[in-house]
Amino acid sequence: MTLTAHWVRGWLERPDDVVLVDGDDGWALTGAAMEAATHELAGRLAAAGVGAGDRVLLSRSPSVETVLAYVAVLRLGAVVVPASTAYTARELAHIVGDVRPVLALVDDVSRIDGVRAYGGRLDDLPPGVAVRLDAAVSDDLAMVAYTSGTTGAPKGAMLSHGNLLAGAQALVRTWGWTPSDRLLHTLPLFHMHGLGAGLNGSFTAGASVVLSRFEPGLVVETAASYGATLYFGVPTMYAKLAESGCLAGLRGLRLLVSGSAPLDPVLFGRIAEEAGQAPVERYGMTETVMLTSNALDDRVPGCVGCALPGVQVRLGDGGAVEVKGPNVFRGYWERPEASAAAFTDDGFFRTGDIGTLDDQGRLRLVGRASELIITGGYNVYPREVEDVLREHPSVADVAVVGLPDATWGETVAAFVVPTEAGLFDAEVLAAHASAGLAAYKTPRTWLAVDELPRNAMGKVQRDVLRTFHLSR
Repeated sequence: MTLTAHWVRGWLERPDDVVLVDGDDGWALTGAAMEAATHELAGRLAAAGVGAGDRVLLSRSPSVETVLAYVAVLRLGAVVVPASTAYTARELAHIVGDVRPVLALVDDVSRIDGVRAYGGRLDDLPPGVAVRLDAAVSDDLAMVAYTSGTTGAPKGAMLSHGNLLAGAQALVRTWGWTPSDRLLHTLPLFHMHGLGAGLNGSFTAGASVVLSRFEPGLVVETAASYGATLYFGVPTMYAKLAESGCLAGLRGLRLLVSGSAPLDPVLFGRIAEEAGQAPVERYGMTETVMLTSNALDDRVPGCVGCALPGVQVRLGDGGAVEVKGPNVFRGYWERPEASAAAFTDDGFFRTGDIGTLDDQGRLRLVGRASELIITGGYNVYPREVEDVLREHPSVADVAVVGLPDATWGETVAAFVVPTEAGLFDAEVLAAHASAGLAAYKTPRTWLAVDELPRNAMGKVQRDVLRTFHLSR
């Protein structure tokens, strides 16, 4: 069964159950309304020239209409190409030129060129025509999701209906997701956290979604008003909830999930104390949907848990994380060489992450292979150094990178966001680091910054930090 066929069957079996809610005005759609609205919109897309297998670029702010568009494209058998609403015209031009969509549904048509685009309300699309829906098969392409592009040009990961459904079903089973759950959704709708976990997981479980904006006070208010049981966020969101004193307002929820970037163990502890439960950390990628998760009764800080049902995880040379399963993508769009290089001879995907596995099969990520710092012949993984530095009370945030060095090859550099202006003291931080780290891991270069550059998923852009330092 395809992703949307699974959803539609559930919506028609429970036609009066609420599926989607606009948290701003309370507008709610039942199962029957979701089926009818996405059916009608799919007919409009077909009238606009979209057919099975065609790519449709989707770059819109979270809204009920955006969700309906996502579902309608999939029901039509077309391929969703999600793109960040923060992308500039130049960044979107790369995606348009690469994947060649027949249509773009965007919030601002001035950001896009080279393809027919619709902005604003989707009822501007032509009147609908009769269409056949939910006819795709499991192996049919459902999504081309572009990598976050922290280094190099983003590549389009090809995900089938079967990949997306397998990823969602694994989360439903692991997190005990049921039709009685309600997710408060404040994530963007262009990456695997918001789409692959948030929307796909909720609809696959037969649960409901409340869409809202991320503002700490509003998160607490909306969760209470609409009876949310689940909340997913990136670490930056949880940090802002903590800073605003709002974590206690999440005590009534059944499950808190953190992902898309490493969660500071200190923040993990604060969430556990103030929200009344430790967050569940999980591990996923654009190319794989989700791969691992902590169990509900085994939430370990700094650990992303065990392999999800159907997923195999192993460590290759140097701790390289390699994975296999029905959720793993088929390759990169029109990049056969990159696709071939991404897999081992026996079919495991090379994630590019480095990790360790304990005797219970729990995975702990050390860092990206591309982030590895080699100084004087010794390997240094930024995450290990960052975790030690975050323990110091003067450090609000930190990123560690390698800088070119004629003597050592690379030298370890720390970019620190102080908790308060004037608290930054490199000597104090160096002493703190040397007490917990080998000498070669202790940063030799220290810089105070107001904030760390991050991409739309909250991942630190280390190449930007290197460029910033080298240009000084």
